[in-house]
Amino acid sequence: MPTPAKTPDPAPDPVPPLIPHHRLDGPPDGAPLILGPSLGTSLAVWDPQLPALTRAHRVLRWDLPGHGSTPSASTPSALLPSDGSATVAHLAAAVLRLADAQGWDTFAYAGISLGGAVGLHLATHHPDRVASLTLVCSSARFGEPETWRERAATVRAKGTEAMVDTRPGIWFAPGFETTPRGAALVEDLRTADPEGYAACCDALAAFDLRDRLGDVLAPTLAVAGREDPATPPSHAREIADGVPGAALTEIPGAAHLANTERPEAVTDALLTHLGGYGDDSARHHAGMAVRRAVLGDAHVDRAVAGTTPFTARFQDFITRYAWGEIWTGEALDRKQRSCVTLTALIAHGHHAELAMHVRAALTNGLTREQIGDVLLQSAVYCGVPAANAAFGIAQRVFDELDGAAPASGGTDRGGTDQG
Repeated sequence: MPTPAKTPDPAPDPVPPLIPHHRLDGPPDGAPLILGPSLGTSLAVWDPQLPALTRAHRVLRWDLPGHGSTPSASTPSALLPSDGSATVAHLAAAVLRLADAQGWDTFAYAGISLGGAVGLHLATHHPDRVASLTLVCSSARFGEPETWRERAATVRAKGTEAMVDTRPGIWFAPGFETTPRGAALVEDLRTADPEGYAACCDALAAFDLRDRLGDVLAPTLAVAGREDPATPPSHAREIADGVPGAALTEIPGAAHLANTERPEAVTDALLTHLGGYGDDSARHHAGMAVRRAVLGDAHVDRAVAGTTPFTARFQDFITRYAWGEIWTGEALDRKQRSCVTLTALIAHGHHAELAMHVRAALTNGLTREQIGDVLLQSAVYCGVPAANAAFGIAQRVFDELDGAAPASGGTDRGGTDQG
């Protein structure tokens, strides 16, 4: 499809208003990083990445007009005009003013969908300000303008509730909307102000920077969700092909809000692009690799998907420390570490984790006979009742793997996905 001749975006007001609701996290002397949200979400959409990003960055997140805690475009603090003339340039100017308020001459920027469009506008129109650019499930053009104008009209007439039935199927793979994180994002959409949402649709209708991709000077990463129907991987490839030296990462099993469904994969890609691997980040990266190798992708994916703002620091801790320092040591091999781990879990009666690590021991190369010997030796040093419970748990794991009916005996309190 031929791209149009270069035309400048409509200019926003000379002095844009300051975005009323924004949040700063991370060390005051950290490297500046601005995160932009997707249409229909609040700044909480970046919660899964926050623990990792705030180790080395001063992170500024902001809410779109009418979203989260930012008033709608119809209030006196208007960020976008409500007469259909709103543009991404208006949002970009307001974000730039936020950066100015922090005294940031330059900053890294990462944005999801519409938030990414804001970053792309900043990188093309203010290249001296953007030190690094990451576009997550975003685009240089989000489809036909009329589609966005029709959506704006629908929301102005019926409210954002009109979007609630259809957006989860765009944002997530089936079922994710029922998880705590998915449900919270759907609630953000439900409570968004119709005028603010509609004005953002107007801005997307007018957005087209396909002819300006070659003007981007910042190191750029385009991230695509392979199952994203809104901005499929072809949109990210267009960006990667058009921006000089840009990198491309595709996230399997993720739809439009890829950073919420596959947070570890997106976080790793973002940290690598930002060059943010200090000692802690290197341990986290190594730990996640070992954790997946020992416990399996399915288990780790469940643990990551179940992470909440409350448990995020704990997940980060066990990934960096238990898996990134202890399990990556070279003095013991993984079979030996499994023997030690099984014994310790038996001694302390940690039955849920024991079932998980019986499976892990098999993955690490122990045979069932060797696992039995570990449990038998534990009877001498941990006590017969503890070993009895352990044999029951191990047998149920084996029966599950064999597809047999569970054997009786022992105690298993159920599994967790925290390990």
